[in-house]
Amino acid sequence: MRHAARIDANQAQIVSALRAAGAYVWIIALPVDLLVGYKGQTFLVEIKTNAKKRLTTLQGDFFNNWSGSTLARIDSPDAALRMIGVLK
Repeated sequence: MRHAARIDANQAQIVSALRAAGAYVWIIALPVDLLVGYKGQTFLVEIKTNAKKRLTTLQGDFFNNWSGSTLARIDSPDAALRMIGVLK
């Protein structure tokens, strides 16, 4: 039986920053945390609390095999804004 996924402590701040920048954000949880649309681009986003946090087996498999739109792993609101090109 699958347990509910834990929500990363920084997710609310990241979602707020993306939405404030004009991105459309869906919290999807699987296979990654967020589906983000911004200026005609689609981003699949996995949030971690820091760069050293490991991906789960499912997430690792997804990252290794995904061949679609941008797939990103971020750990802060600034990283999210850099991902969509709002910050350099």
